[in-house]
Amino acid sequence: MVDAVVIIPTYNEIENVERIIKNVLALQRDFDILIVDDNSPDGTAAKVKVLQEEYPEHLFLLEREGKLGLGTAYITGFKWALEKSYEYIFEMDADFSHNPNDLIRLYNACAKGTSQVAVGSRYVTGVNVVNWPMSRVLLSWLASKYVRFITGMNIHDTTAGFVCYKREVLEKIDLNKIKFVGYAFQIEMKYKAYLSKFKIKEIPVIFTDRTRGTSKMSKGIISEAVFGVLRMKLKSMFNSYEI
Repeated sequence: MVDAVVIIPTYNEIENVERIIKNVLALQRDFDILIVDDNSPDGTAAKVKVLQEEYPEHLFLLEREGKLGLGTAYITGFKWALEKSYEYIFEMDADFSHNPNDLIRLYNACAKGTSQVAVGSRYVTGVNVVNWPMSRVLLSWLASKYVRFITGMNIHDTTAGFVCYKREVLEKIDLNKIKFVGYAFQIEMKYKAYLSKFKIKEIPVIFTDRTRGTSKMSKGIISEAVFGVLRMKLKSMFNSYEI
């Protein structure tokens, strides 16, 4: 029985989805994959269904009715994974900004080390980002610095979306109480793990911007992160923040 599942949310990832699935399933360590597709009009889900015939025991698909947000896609995937017997549950992008080979390093940090959360970190050893314009690198780096200052978390890459959670972390966090739906979801999950006293370890990775498909970043997502973090911290200070 495979003890690890990689959750990959997709929306219009037809150019990447086959390659990312085949890369993950070709690794020396066995991983299952759960694709959570938000009704991609480009046929992403149809491609996954074809690949399921090739990997019937390791590739799974959840189809949702529309574009409902990154956070809710992961929550859906987490709940699915918790119903199974997976011990290690991963978040990873479909666009190769996260190197599939690094899954093994994140796995080992939790399975062989003492960590309950392993974060693929762009900033723990400097700035390890490839193909981003300087303005976006600066925005992302400053956002992580801001979140770290406000929350007190000793994490350099607070907005990272390449993460391994041990099962016990997701069982502890009330997934129905997660508020954020965009990239701020990543901050909220780490903050709740931090408040729950789980050990979080950053593993240095090189983040490479997508070469195929289009980014889902927007001003609304950035605004949610900036103001949501303040609300989150204030609630935790007055013991009204639910984990």
